[in-house]
Amino acid sequence: MTQLTIRNFPVELERKMKTLARRRGWSMNKAAVYLMKKGAGLGDEPVVNGIGDGLDAFFGSWGKSESEAFDKNIEEAFESVDEELWR
Repeated sequence: MTQLTIRNFPVELERKMKTLARRRGWSMNKAAVYLMKKGAGLGDEPVVNGIGDGLDAFFGSWGKSESEAFDKNIEEAFESVDEELWR
């Protein structure tokens, strides 16, 4: 099996891993692998409130004019309050 070294490991994630390992009686390694598999959508449990990748294909797909048109439309749509909706 492959060995992996992770640098600049976030303290908050370390705390979460330690809590998980302690709660389930696991080693830190098992907790780390579990969390990575879960985050990648490879775990046995469904991902809840996870970050998905369903829109990744659209990142960077608009040109400058399309982006500016979208921003303009959003600004116009949310610029004013419809008083009728607030009665």
